[in-house]
Amino acid sequence: MSRIGKKPVAIPGGVKVEVKDNSITVEGPKGRLSRFLHQRINLEIKDNQVLVKRITDLKLDKSLHGLYRALIANMIKGVTEGYQKELEIIGVGFKAAVQGNILNILLGFSHPVNFTIPEGIKIETPKPTQIVVSGIDKEKVGEVSTEIRAIFPPEPYKGKGIRFVGEYVKKKVGKSQATTK
Repeated sequence: MSRIGKKPVAIPGGVKVEVKDNSITVEGPKGRLSRFLHQRINLEIKDNQVLVKRITDLKLDKSLHGLYRALIANMIKGVTEGYQKELEIIGVGFKAAVQGNILNILLGFSHPVNFTIPEGIKIETPKPTQIVVSGIDKEKVGEVSTEIRAIFPPEPYKGKGIRFVGEYVKKKVGKSQATTK
């Protein structure tokens, strides 16, 4: 049996979990999330816990078992605490600012890059070289932050670009001039 899948997911106070017709809805203080369930997965709510059950012991069912348990746990954590990813911009003259529903980023291109902020995501720039992406959906927060990073990924020679806070970029040695005698 899946070690992750058989662990029950605790439902904290103030969170409402509802299962209807192959879909789960989780509602909490920060918002509401819903997801369709695979037909081979069943959910059971007992004693303020969500139990994820699978139909058979096929390899597909085993993989879905752990996956859906993790997705439901992420949904519950999202509506109670939320998720946050931090990015930093490294480079001379590189900066970012939020203007309404658009993240305006200056990265040394001939034009500023305008990134439209999707619904359900909040982006802040506490410093001009720092971007904080937050929201209740873990998938969406990760996807938006990687889309922002993909605009100018860190390059290996000088390290300029957008990177996650704490991300290590291995620098390469540049070309060296050959000495002639």
